[in-house]
Amino acid sequence: MGHEFVGRVVESPDASLIGRRVVGEINAGCGECARCRDGDARHCPRRTVLGIKGRDGAFAEFLSLPVGNLIEVPDSLSDEAAVFVEPLAAALQILDQAEIGFSSNVAVIGDGKLAQLVVRAIAHTGCRTVVLGKHKSKLDLAARAGARTLLVGDRQTGSGETESPLPDVKAGEFDVVIEASGSATGLPLALSIVKPRGTIVLKSTHQRPTELQMSAVVVNEITIVGSRCGRFRPAIDLLATGDVGLSELITDRLPLDDGVAAFDKAALASSLKIILSVA
Repeated sequence: MGHEFVGRVVESPDASLIGRRVVGEINAGCGECARCRDGDARHCPRRTVLGIKGRDGAFAEFLSLPVGNLIEVPDSLSDEAAVFVEPLAAALQILDQAEIGFSSNVAVIGDGKLAQLVVRAIAHTGCRTVVLGKHKSKLDLAARAGARTLLVGDRQTGSGETESPLPDVKAGEFDVVIEASGSATGLPLALSIVKPRGTIVLKSTHQRPTELQMSAVVVNEITIVGSRCGRFRPAIDLLATGDVGLSELITDRLPLDDGVAAFDKAALASSLKIILSVA
């Protein structure tokens, strides 16, 4: 397991990479299909995915990726900053998929690590951002990153109604809603607060099937965009500015030998990023 990493190359057919500190695009395509030939290995039907699908991940002393997947990390970035490249790239992918600018009214559903990175990724657009979450300490982090926050409880959100289930949020208030809660209730909530002809960017994935009334999508002509991985270079460039403030998202640092304990810590509602160090 494990797909968010930074490490040094110890063996490579490209000798210039040996000893270099790198991060790696997690999707490894077959290199032969039409999508790979078009430069879209992320959606190769035969791809392997680091730590996720058919390729052992970064919770190990060594891992392997194709040379073309590796991107050198500048010396100005610490290891603790570089380990955020992959998830920050996923957050920045939203800006390639949805139109967000100075006049945009944006809601982020969720207050976990990905939601925190989304807030920081879209902050430089100057948009007005509201974060809806269940944990005050995490919402405080989003507030320090410039977002307005709203603490919501465990409540049923309805199944696509046009009336907002939250008293402090108007129905149809937001141009863009980014759903990053990891909860099955996130998308129904997003549908209740997005504007007609607005856009929902869906970041959550669910292990089990989820039910949803889709009539509001048709009636209000809502665009729903699935969003997964992103380009690494913009993430590295943003981190290099030193203006992202990610250190406060690190909940704990543990040696690889304490990997099982790291999972226990990561399962706590108060946790964000747990870092494993291979020494």
